[in-house]
Amino acid sequence: MSKNDPTAIVRVARDNGEIEKAEPLDLGLRVRELRKAKNWTLEQAAKQAGLARSTLSKIENGQMSPTYDALKKVAVGLEISVPQLFTPPSGDQVNGRLSVTKSDETTVQMTTTYEHELLADGLTRKKMLPYRSRIRVRDMSEFDGWIRHDGEEFLYVLTGVVRLYTEFYEPLELRRGDSAYYDATMGHNVISISQDDATILWMTSLT
Repeated sequence: MSKNDPTAIVRVARDNGEIEKAEPLDLGLRVRELRKAKNWTLEQAAKQAGLARSTLSKIENGQMSPTYDALKKVAVGLEISVPQLFTPPSGDQVNGRLSVTKSDETTVQMTTTYEHELLADGLTRKKMLPYRSRIRVRDMSEFDGWIRHDGEEFLYVLTGVVRLYTEFYEPLELRRGDSAYYDATMGHNVISISQDDATILWMTSLT
């Protein structure tokens, strides 16, 4: 599986306790469904996102792996957060759900600053989006402004040392085992200040 492939197979439990493979999430189809839910044409959605019509068409048809900047533009245009692009639409109510993501079955999303491994991304109707991230960025200047989106966010440092920058607080140095919970609508960025890339567990609420 390509690291830039926006789909992944995860294992989930049915109501009867059997384990089955969930259908992979098709990013292009997800974008198309979100666009059509707003009754927008490709031209309208592309204009809202600040992208060329041909670029949006290629994303919807799976003909290109969009960069993080392109994903951010699509999300802003659709008036949602980037993580919500990778959350399947709600299906029927399911009770007693279970999602297991094997270490070799994660969906990896590369950005210029982070490497995200989406967890439980085949599970619908989630209240939060969990993902493991490798922090490659070493300086705030590498960001194109603050990251901000709807909901609340929790991060837990798995390895290395990171510095959490937020819009309204002094920078925080966090080491392995440290954690932080914050309002994600507040501007925030995380950099690694250890010799190696740091890794963190992130959980974002889907509100």
